[in-house]
Amino acid sequence: MTSRLPPLLELYLRLPPETSLILLTNVLGASTNWLVQRYLCSFLASSSTSSQRDGSATKEAGETGEDDEVSVILVSFLRDHAFWKEGAGRLGIDLDGLSRRGRFVFVDGLSGLFTPPGGLKSKPSAGGGGAGTRVLSGATVQELRKELNEAVTGLRVTRPDSKIMLVLDGPDLLLAASGKTISGLVLQEILLDIREKVHSSIVTLSADEPLISAQTTMLEKEHAAFTLSLAHEAEMVISLRMLDTGTARDVSGVLRVTHGGNATGTLVEERELLYFVGGDGGVRVFERGQ
Repeated sequence: MTSRLPPLLELYLRLPPETSLILLTNVLGASTNWLVQRYLCSFLASSSTSSQRDGSATKEAGETGEDDEVSVILVSFLRDHAFWKEGAGRLGIDLDGLSRRGRFVFVDGLSGLFTPPGGLKSKPSAGGGGAGTRVLSGATVQELRKELNEAVTGLRVTRPDSKIMLVLDGPDLLLAASGKTISGLVLQEILLDIREKVHSSIVTLSADEPLISAQTTMLEKEHAAFTLSLAHEAEMVISLRMLDTGTARDVSGVLRVTHGGNATGTLVEERELLYFVGGDGGVRVFERGQ
């Protein structure tokens, strides 16, 4: 079991400043899955282990309690609950246990997205994800607002003093899945509204060249405008891409950290690192030449 965060990333994985946005971008062949899993580990590890150790959410003497005060809402439009549960489990994080204790909510934005109206109920515990799981039942503005607001409200009730982290994995899928129902501007407005109700947010988006540079279709234009707008609003941008020279047996890709357009200077300096994702889900992050 891989339980330790890559040392070179620990500083970037800390709880972000209040109201801030972190943008994670990926391209085909360089997914942000493993990075999101490390964020979940960073935010939830202490609350998970301490609760398993003493059977309660009570802080032990000498602990700062910072991690114990963090809850997470993960909204994924590309991957189901089982995927995230397995990945988090490899890092020693029990998502089901955290859900039962009111520290984790998973919003399934994939399973019910294309079902007929009324075909899948959007409510807690739906979709086979267990307690703390919600299902987005349609690619509409109303459904998205409803599920996000109810997820936040649910955590506020169970953990009123908790700092809520919102993680949106692949919301750009809605731009394609909704047709003309949800535009980049509308999606940005929804995100801005929900960001005001949580401590801070993390968003993952695709940044492949056809979606950002080409802009020959309306979808590409909407996607590029949405991505660039979030980059301007972000405190920090972490971009994953393939090696310029192609593939390598011991390198999966390049991780680049840059300041976003709304950087306050509280996060770490810009840098570029290499990373390798092993077959067991373990990740090694290192400098060039190491």
